[in-house]
Amino acid sequence: MERRDFLKGSAAVIPTSIGLQMLMSRGTAFAQMADFKDDVEVLNYALTLEYLESEFYRQGNGAKLLSGTEAGYLKQVGADEDAHVAAISQTIKDIGGEPVAAPKVDFGEAFANRESFLKTAHTFENLGVGAYLGAAGFIKKPEILQAAAGIFGVEARHAALVGDLLGLEPEGGVYKGATETPETKANVLKAAAPFLK
Repeated sequence: MERRDFLKGSAAVIPTSIGLQMLMSRGTAFAQMADFKDDVEVLNYALTLEYLESEFYRQGNGAKLLSGTEAGYLKQVGADEDAHVAAISQTIKDIGGEPVAAPKVDFGEAFANRESFLKTAHTFENLGVGAYLGAAGFIKKPEILQAAAGIFGVEARHAALVGDLLGLEPEGGVYKGATETPETKANVLKAAAPFLK
Protein backbone atom coordinates (compact mmCIF):
# COMPACT_ATOMS: atom_id res chain seq x y z
CA MET A 1 0.00 0.00 0.00
CA GLU A 2 1.44 3.35 -0.99
CA ARG A 3 0.83 6.73 0.65
CA ARG A 4 -1.36 7.93 -2.23
CA ASP A 5 -3.50 4.81 -1.82
CA PHE A 6 -3.71 5.38 1.94
CA LEU A 7 -4.76 8.99 1.47
CA LYS A 8 -7.32 8.12 -1.19
CA GLY A 9 -8.66 5.12 0.71
CA SER A 10 -8.27 3.19 -2.52
CA ALA A 11 -10.73 0.34 -2.92
CA ALA A 12 -8.10 -1.49 -4.94
CA VAL A 13 -5.82 -1.58 -1.94
CA ILE A 14 -8.42 -1.88 0.80
CA PRO A 15 -11.18 -3.88 -0.87
CA THR A 16 -13.09 -4.36 2.35
CA SER A 17 -13.46 -0.72 3.29
CA ILE A 18 -16.98 0.21 4.31
CA GLY A 19 -18.96 3.33 5.08
CA LEU A 20 -18.35 4.68 8.53
CA GLN A 21 -20.56 6.69 10.80
CA MET A 22 -17.73 8.13 12.86
CA LEU A 23 -19.87 10.33 15.02
CA MET A 24 -22.28 7.66 16.19
CA SER A 25 -21.61 5.80 19.38
CA ARG A 26 -23.36 3.52 21.82
CA GLY A 27 -21.09 4.68 24.62
CA THR A 28 -19.30 7.73 25.90
CA ALA A 29 -15.73 6.48 25.56
CA PHE A 30 -14.42 9.44 23.59
CA ALA A 31 -10.77 10.39 23.85
CA GLN A 32 -9.81 13.29 26.06
CA MET A 33 -8.94 16.60 24.38
CA ALA A 34 -5.31 16.32 25.48
CA ASP A 35 -4.86 12.89 23.88
CA PHE A 36 -3.62 14.08 20.48
CA LYS A 37 -2.23 17.46 19.50
CA ASP A 38 -1.96 16.80 15.76
CA ASP A 39 -2.31 14.25 12.97
CA VAL A 40 1.22 12.93 13.52
CA GLU A 41 0.34 11.94 17.10
CA VAL A 42 -2.86 10.23 15.96
CA LEU A 43 -0.99 8.39 13.22
CA ASN A 44 1.79 7.29 15.57
CA TYR A 45 -0.85 5.98 17.97
CA ALA A 46 -2.40 3.97 15.12
CA LEU A 47 1.06 2.86 13.98
CA THR A 48 1.88 1.46 17.42
CA LEU A 49 -1.26 -0.69 17.33
CA GLU A 50 -0.57 -1.76 13.75
CA TYR A 51 2.97 -2.80 14.73
CA LEU A 52 1.47 -4.91 17.51
CA GLU A 53 -0.99 -6.60 15.16
CA SER A 54 1.57 -7.10 12.39
CA GLU A 55 4.02 -8.83 14.70
CA PHE A 56 1.22 -10.83 16.32
CA TYR A 57 0.20 -12.33 12.97
CA ARG A 58 3.80 -12.88 11.91
CA GLN A 59 4.42 -14.97 15.01
CA GLY A 60 0.98 -16.59 15.06
CA ASN A 61 1.01 -17.61 11.43
CA GLY A 62 4.56 -18.87 11.88
CA ALA A 63 3.38 -21.15 14.69
CA LYS A 64 1.32 -23.15 12.15
CA LEU A 65 -1.69 -23.51 14.45
CA LEU A 66 -4.19 -23.21 11.60
CA SER A 67 -4.60 -25.06 8.34
CA GLY A 68 -6.56 -24.82 5.12
CA THR A 69 -8.97 -21.92 4.73
CA GLU A 70 -8.37 -20.65 8.27
CA ALA A 71 -4.63 -20.40 7.66
CA GLY A 72 -5.26 -18.59 4.39
CA TYR A 73 -7.57 -16.08 6.04
CA LEU A 74 -5.17 -15.25 8.86
CA LYS A 75 -2.24 -15.01 6.44
CA GLN A 76 -4.17 -12.36 4.51
CA VAL A 77 -5.09 -10.55 7.73
CA GLY A 78 -1.38 -10.42 8.59
CA ALA A 79 -0.57 -9.04 5.13
CA ASP A 80 -3.22 -6.34 5.64
CA GLU A 81 -1.62 -5.33 8.95
CA ASP A 82 1.81 -5.17 7.29
CA ALA A 83 0.33 -2.90 4.61
CA HIS A 84 -1.16 -0.66 7.29
CA VAL A 85 2.24 -0.31 8.97
CA ALA A 86 3.92 0.64 5.70
CA ALA A 87 1.25 3.14 4.65
CA ILE A 88 0.95 4.87 8.02
CA SER A 89 4.74 5.08 8.41
CA GLN A 90 5.11 6.69 5.00
CA THR A 91 2.24 9.09 5.60
CA ILE A 92 3.82 10.26 8.86
CA LYS A 93 7.07 11.00 7.01
CA ASP A 94 5.23 12.71 4.17
CA ILE A 95 3.51 15.15 6.54
CA GLY A 96 6.80 15.98 8.28
CA GLY A 97 6.66 13.62 11.26
CA GLU A 98 8.82 10.85 12.60
CA PRO A 99 7.27 7.37 12.87
CA VAL A 100 7.57 5.76 16.29
CA ALA A 101 9.73 2.67 16.53
CA ALA A 102 8.12 -0.74 16.67
CA PRO A 103 7.62 -1.80 20.29
CA LYS A 104 9.07 -4.97 21.72
CA VAL A 105 6.31 -7.47 22.33
CA ASP A 106 5.55 -10.60 24.30
CA PHE A 107 2.35 -12.45 23.42
CA GLY A 108 2.63 -14.93 26.29
CA GLU A 109 0.46 -18.00 25.76
CA ALA A 110 -1.36 -16.57 22.73
CA PHE A 111 0.15 -19.24 20.48
CA ALA A 112 -0.43 -22.20 22.77
CA ASN A 113 -3.16 -23.54 20.48
CA ARG A 114 -5.64 -22.60 17.75
CA GLU A 115 -8.24 -21.24 20.15
CA SER A 116 -5.86 -18.97 22.07
CA PHE A 117 -4.44 -17.63 18.79
CA LEU A 118 -7.90 -16.81 17.48
CA LYS A 119 -9.17 -15.38 20.77
CA THR A 120 -6.17 -13.05 21.01
CA ALA A 121 -6.60 -12.07 17.35
CA HIS A 122 -10.25 -11.25 18.05
CA THR A 123 -9.22 -9.10 21.02
CA PHE A 124 -6.61 -7.20 18.98
CA GLU A 125 -8.91 -6.58 16.03
CA ASN A 126 -11.71 -5.24 18.22
CA LEU A 127 -9.19 -3.11 20.10
CA GLY A 128 -8.09 -1.63 16.77
CA VAL A 129 -11.69 -0.87 15.81
CA GLY A 130 -12.32 1.00 19.07
CA ALA A 131 -8.99 2.82 18.82
CA TYR A 132 -9.57 4.11 15.28
CA LEU A 133 -13.07 5.25 16.14
CA GLY A 134 -11.96 6.91 19.38
CA ALA A 135 -9.19 8.85 17.64
CA ALA A 136 -11.16 9.79 14.51
CA GLY A 137 -12.42 13.10 15.86
CA PHE A 138 -8.86 14.33 16.40
CA ILE A 139 -7.76 13.92 12.76
CA LYS A 140 -7.52 17.31 11.10
CA LYS A 141 -6.88 16.46 7.44
CA PRO A 142 -9.99 15.08 5.70
CA GLU A 143 -7.94 12.80 3.43
CA ILE A 144 -6.28 11.18 6.45
CA LEU A 145 -9.66 10.76 8.13
CA GLN A 146 -11.03 9.07 5.02
CA ALA A 147 -8.07 6.69 4.86
CA ALA A 148 -8.34 5.93 8.59
CA ALA A 149 -12.02 5.12 8.06
CA GLY A 150 -10.95 2.65 5.38
CA ILE A 151 -8.59 0.93 7.80
CA PHE A 152 -11.26 1.01 10.51
CA GLY A 153 -13.54 -0.93 8.15
CA VAL A 154 -10.85 -3.51 7.46
CA GLU A 155 -10.16 -4.00 11.18
CA ALA A 156 -13.89 -4.48 11.83
CA ARG A 157 -14.09 -7.09 9.09
CA HIS A 158 -11.02 -8.85 10.45
CA ALA A 159 -12.71 -8.98 13.86
CA ALA A 160 -15.89 -10.38 12.33
CA LEU A 161 -13.96 -13.01 10.37
CA VAL A 162 -12.09 -14.19 13.45
CA GLY A 163 -15.29 -14.15 15.50
CA ASP A 164 -16.89 -16.40 12.90
CA LEU A 165 -13.90 -18.79 12.98
CA LEU A 166 -14.36 -18.97 16.75
CA GLY A 167 -18.02 -19.87 16.28
CA LEU A 168 -19.26 -16.86 18.25
CA GLU A 169 -22.87 -15.71 18.21
CA PRO A 170 -23.56 -13.15 15.45
CA GLU A 171 -24.49 -10.04 17.46
CA GLY A 172 -22.19 -9.47 20.39
CA GLY A 173 -19.61 -11.91 19.04
CA VAL A 174 -19.01 -11.76 15.31
CA TYR A 175 -20.09 -8.13 15.32
CA LYS A 176 -20.82 -5.82 18.23
CA GLY A 177 -24.21 -4.36 17.37
CA ALA A 178 -25.73 -1.62 15.24
CA THR A 179 -22.81 0.76 15.91
CA GLU A 180 -19.24 0.46 17.14
CA THR A 181 -18.04 1.95 20.41
CA PRO A 182 -15.02 4.29 20.43
CA GLU A 183 -12.29 3.69 22.99
CA THR A 184 -10.13 6.27 24.72
CA LYS A 185 -6.40 6.29 24.17
CA ALA A 186 -5.90 5.43 27.85
CA ASN A 187 -8.16 2.37 27.64
CA VAL A 188 -6.54 1.14 24.44
CA LEU A 189 -3.02 1.50 25.80
CA LYS A 190 -4.04 -0.22 29.03
CA ALA A 191 -5.43 -3.17 27.06
CA ALA A 192 -2.29 -3.37 24.90
CA ALA A 193 0.17 -2.97 27.79
CA PRO A 194 0.31 -6.67 28.81
CA PHE A 195 1.69 -7.50 25.35
CA LEU A 196 4.35 -4.75 25.30
CA LYS A 197 7.77 -5.20 26.86
